[in-house]
Amino acid sequence: MTVRDIRDILGARVACGEEFLDKEVHSACGSDMMSDVLAFLKEQAVLLTGLCNPQVVRTAEMMDIVCIVFVRGKKPDEAMIELAMEREIPLLCTGHRMFSACGMLYEKGIRGGATYSE
Repeated sequence: MTVRDIRDILGARVACGEEFLDKEVHSACGSDMMSDVLAFLKEQAVLLTGLCNPQVVRTAEMMDIVCIVFVRGKKPDEAMIELAMEREIPLLCTGHRMFSACGMLYEKGIRGGATYSE
């Protein structure tokens, strides 16, 4: 699946990174807690989040996340857009809630990482 496919599935708007929509995506992580994202070890993932600050882009860069989707109608500011463009990370925005957006991607074949055990 590509970032373009994710955009289409979620009916998302591209805030930046139109030229990177052909990047491959193999898994997804949905979280508003960047500490949880740091524990997610999958490559070529999309991050779905309602947290809208520059730390999200920095975390995505550290984890080799190829795309960020802001849920619940959140929109990145110019500083975030600039940071994402420097790092070649497309930013998408959707009005869907996190649960719904994750479910829509799951239904189309995107999976998360391994399950956690105690």
